[in-house]
This record gives sequence, C-alpha cells and structure tokens, in this order.
Amino acid sequence: MIAPARSAAETHETANRPGRLASAALMPLAEAVGLLTGRVAPVPVHSIAVPDAIGRIAGSDIRAERDSPLHASALRDGWAARADDIFGATPYAPILLTRPLAWVESGAPMPDGTDVVLPSEALEGRAVVADAPSHDGVRAAGEEIARGACLIAAGARISPLHRLALDVAGLSTVQVRIPSLRLVVTGCSETQSLSAFIATLAAAEGATVTKVVGVPDTPEAIAAALRASDSDATFLLGGTGFGRGDQSAAGLARAGIVLAHGIALKPGGTAGFGEVDGRPVLMLPGHLDAALSAFLTLGRPLLAALAGGRSGVPRQATLLRRITSTIGLSEIVFARREPDGILPLGGADLPLRSLIEADAAILVAPEAEGYPAGASVGLIPL
Repeated sequence: MIAPARSAAETHETANRPGRLASAALMPLAEAVGLLTGRVAPVPVHSIAVPDAIGRIAGSDIRAERDSPLHASALRDGWAARADDIFGATPYAPILLTRPLAWVESGAPMPDGTDVVLPSEALEGRAVVADAPSHDGVRAAGEEIARGACLIAAGARISPLHRLALDVAGLSTVQVRIPSLRLVVTGCSETQSLSAFIATLAAAEGATVTKVVGVPDTPEAIAAALRASDSDATFLLGGTGFGRGDQSAAGLARAGIVLAHGIALKPGGTAGFGEVDGRPVLMLPGHLDAALSAFLTLGRPLLAALAGGRSGVPRQATLLRRITSTIGLSEIVFARREPDGILPLGGADLPLRSLIEADAAILVAPEAEGYPAGASVGLIPL
C-alpha cells in the first residue's frame, strides 16, 4: 500500500520528534519511484528522420523494410566460382576450367551461377588448385538483415549502430517517444550552471527541454510557473528544503498536489514530487550532489516511464574500497571505474573537483550498512 503524501510541515515536524530517526519520516526510495512512475503513461509516438533519432526511445518495434543484401554478395575479394565445379581441387590434382572465373570485390553482387569466393592464390593460370565449400566467402541475400526482422524493440534506446542498420534496411524515418520537459528554477544560488547541467542530463535520456524558467522564491511565483507549463513533465529545481526560505513544495501545493516531499535518500533527501493538471512535477534540490542523486534515482525513471523506455541490466563491478552507509536510507555514492573495479569517491557534500572524476554511481540499499571491499556492486552510469 502506498503511503499518503506528506506535506513539508508534516515531514519537518515528524523528523524532529525526540527519539525518532529522521529517516522514519521519509518515503522509502522504492516506494517513491513506484508512486512517481506509476501515475504516468508513455507520451504519444511520432515519426522523425533516422539521423535525428539517435539517443531517442523507439516508440514501437522497428522492422526492416527490405532484405540486406538484396542479392548474394562477396564477403572478400577473390574469384567467384561454383563450388561443385571446383570440388576436390588441390595443387596435386588441379582442375582445369573451361571458362575463366570472374574477379569480385568485397561487397559486390555474386555473378549468376556462382556460390563461392576463392582466394587469389587458389587460381594458377586457368587451373584451380584449392576448393572451398558452397557459400564460403559469400553473404546470402537477406543474411545481414531479413525483411520484416525487428531491428529495434519498442522501448529501446536508438544507438549509432542502430542507425547503421536502419540505413542498410532502407528506413528513412522511425517512430519514437520524446517527452517534453520544462525546467523551473528557484531558490538556487547556482541557477544557470546547475539548470544547464540538469537540462543536459534530461536530453541524454531522450527528453526535449522546451524551456528553462527562473522564478522568484515565492509560492505564488512558483505556482504560476508550474501552471503555465504545457510540457509532459516539469522539473522544479531548488527551494526544496524544509526551511522558511524554501518555497517549492508550497508552490507545488498551490498549483496542484504534493504526493511526496522528503525521500529516504542521501544525498537528495529533500526531493519530492506531485502533479499539476495531471502532469508530473519533480522537485530537485538546488545543491549539485543532491540534485544529481535525485535525478539518477527519480528523474531517470520518470523520463523512462514517459518515453516507454525499458530498464537496462545493471553492470556489476568489484568494489575497490569499503563503503559505509546509514541503515534506513538509500544512498548514492559517486564512483570512478578503474581497470580492476570501481573506486568510491563519496556521496553527500562531495566537492566538485572530486565529483567531476565520477563516471558511475553506486546505490546502497536502505537495509545495508554499506559494502566491503571486494563486493560485487551494481553501477548506475553517469
């Protein structure tokens, strides 16, 4: 059963009751992700040109419209021959041909009646001195890609290698889902740099940031900016804390509903989310490490749900140094991949000079006190 939404005041009050852990007042991360993503549906699909589809999420199964190659073709340079005509040929038992063989270049169509490509040294004058089985050195029609074959499954991210297959298969447009995102910034001292960073992260997930809006840190201004959004989702950056100057939750409550404020997540515990006019609003803290942590754990799943994306298989790596964590909190630890494993760099309050070395993150489960060196841990790519 999903816990009822908590207001900022309720969360703050409960967190400060004597004898009770602050994490007891916070929504568990898994519960928060389920509540956030369970209330959204994938955005509609539309067609875009293949070159513009890289990094987007396929909106339906994408199938080849033609065989590739259209005809049998050579896989290497050599002599095109008929396997039955040269069977058994050796230097000691050469086969003298009644007509010369045709030379073919790699990728060229095979001449009619031929089914094998011999290396250049297999022919001495008009005598064949080496045989080869049928189809050796030959790509059959449709062997690269068969007409109707599924090249990209619905929900998969389209990669540069996919583009090559799409071009070869004769496709010029594909169906994709592209969530539109509005970024509202308030109560954040690093407005321009942090908002640009979050916008870049969202674009990497296949979303389109339609507008970045800076607003005063008042409930009225925040609510007005949230109501004005016609995007599929809104990220509200900054002002998510529980202090008197933090007004994001109050602004969201004025414009719509707050479903959660305060997540059992470190860093990023002041994150929250809700809805305005049926569209999701995710509140991201205004501090870099907390914003990134909340984006990885909440923002990515939200954008994936809107795009109809599929969950990838997490990569595993050997932990090179021990991690300690607090029971009851999901914790993001930023890390750097090394040749022999993953090196944790730190989590909350990690300085930028260290954070820029990170290329992955480790999510420590709330029931764990950490992981020992040598443990196999799942990685979240950055």
